[in-house]
Amino acid sequence: MIPWTAPVATAPVRGHLAVPGSKSASARSLVLAALAAGPSVLTGVLDSRDTALMRAGLTALGTGFAERPDGGIAVTPAAALHGGGTVDVGLAGTVLRFLPPVAVLAAEPTRFVGDQAAAARPVAGLLDALAALGATVSEPRALPFSVAGGTSVRGGAVAVDASATSQFVSALLLAGARFADGVTVAHVGASLPSVPHIEMTCTLLRRRGVVVERPAAHTWRVLPGPIAPLDEVVEPDLTNAATLLAAAMVTGGELTTAWPQVSVQAADELLEVLAAFGARVVYRDGAAGRMVTVSAPGGVHGADVDLHDVSELTPAAAALAAVAEGPSRLRGVAHIRGHETDRLAALASGLSGLGPQVAELADGLEIVPRPRHGGPFATHADHRLAHAAALVGLVTPGVELDDVGCTTKTLPDFPGLWTGLLAGDAA
Repeated sequence: MIPWTAPVATAPVRGHLAVPGSKSASARSLVLAALAAGPSVLTGVLDSRDTALMRAGLTALGTGFAERPDGGIAVTPAAALHGGGTVDVGLAGTVLRFLPPVAVLAAEPTRFVGDQAAAARPVAGLLDALAALGATVSEPRALPFSVAGGTSVRGGAVAVDASATSQFVSALLLAGARFADGVTVAHVGASLPSVPHIEMTCTLLRRRGVVVERPAAHTWRVLPGPIAPLDEVVEPDLTNAATLLAAAMVTGGELTTAWPQVSVQAADELLEVLAAFGARVVYRDGAAGRMVTVSAPGGVHGADVDLHDVSELTPAAAALAAVAEGPSRLRGVAHIRGHETDRLAALASGLSGLGPQVAELADGLEIVPRPRHGGPFATHADHRLAHAAALVGLVTPGVELDDVGCTTKTLPDFPGLWTGLLAGDAA
């Protein structure tokens, strides 16, 4: 654990941001490149603990990776995926959920292990679905577990309750084209979170020539067939970008970053959340592509926002609510209790300890700003919680994170990036 006192901004934060690649898109592109019918090159893949674990897991299943001088990653799919090894998921939900369907393409069992906290992350629904498709899955349906399959797993129709995480659906779709009968996935739960992430999965599949159909609401079908190799540039992580842009709002500054016109991420929805808290969002198109500039000339004000489709932004939104001029309500995110930690409980405890009044709801938080003060903030090994604490710390002296090292999950040198942001070296 690496203790860290969040630095206070001595001036409005201004400048230009260059944001690393999307964690979500990086994970999906790595899996699809490993399952493709030939080699490919990925550029802009996020360099983080999660992506390193993904690459290590795919390597254990037979994929080859090679670093290129231009910064790209050459991916060589295995002639035949093989089990018999161990995959360490760490605390990465993408590795925990995306690789078991890949592993069941091999006849030999693959063992999955992870960090102690990963054992509490939802995975049973996915493992039950794999068993229903014919895979051999160990009991109990939690880490550590093992899966195996081979040609006995032909795919077909399967129902899954993805109320806990849409990654259950994405995981089955990513490997679906490699099953002899493809796969048809029907969500049967009451609520389906983070639908834009499923759409990201479908878009990336289609780019590689895979046929993806929507036969009914909350039902997806992937037809069997080859996954075409594709040299691809991974988009910047727009959730990280939105979190960093929020620093301009909190300090009365202005930040600019690249913002894709067409994105596999929930680009518009993320900026709409910032706007709900008082951000002025300005787009500019130029030779270098679209740029977006965010400021908050009227200050940060309270908001009532449904974060169901952009739940990863909840910690940053909670930080904005904690420093706002009025009360806020964050809704639609009951499922984030099963993320790296129970994010709602952790945010309520951490932010309350710094002065604001925070009440947990069944599906979110109510936050009433109060005079703030410094104090300890537990990150629970969760990078998004660390980001929230850093945002509050911009205008609250003495916010002490128990571990800033967890930020390597999506931003390899977050303390350096954050310090540079405050020094005016935002890039």
